[in-house]
Amino acid sequence: MLTIGDNFPQFALTAQNGTDLAKAFTPVTNETYAGKWLVVFAWPKDFTFVCPTEIVGFNEIAGDFADRDAQLLGLSTDSDFVHLAWRQSREDLGKVSFPWLADIKRELSTALGILEKNEGVCLRATFIVDPQGVVRFASANDLSVGRNPQEVLRVLDALQTDELCPCNWQKGEDTLAA
Repeated sequence: MLTIGDNFPQFALTAQNGTDLAKAFTPVTNETYAGKWLVVFAWPKDFTFVCPTEIVGFNEIAGDFADRDAQLLGLSTDSDFVHLAWRQSREDLGKVSFPWLADIKRELSTALGILEKNEGVCLRATFIVDPQGVVRFASANDLSVGRNPQEVLRVLDALQTDELCPCNWQKGEDTLAA
């Protein structure tokens, strides 16, 4: 799995953007969000149980990520059409505002090193990538355990201070003096 200091891989994928067919599918590359922070989080499969709780959880605070000049991107090895069908099948997923990348050839997932060894699906991996394309945070959970979107936002806040941040630091609190 890629780690801190690695360059985020180059990619060119189709993003699925909601239930409106006129805007549902767009190409996305590293250049699409040039100059922004990226928060890329992968899930194993569409039409599962833990994944929608995470996707909805990230969507609930999507505006907070946007306020920090960060673009949320979901990622799985399902196709853009499966993403669309899943969004259409559930009202809560239909309201999700950020793009879902379809990595059906597993190129980005492989480059990130996040394919589960037995199932061949994405781990619950999360990456925060700075505007220069460098990985500044990387984590992965077991397939059965969901993430905490608030913690990802907290880490983004800490990274954006470019200061030393103590345990449990929250935005607006003092950082540490070396």
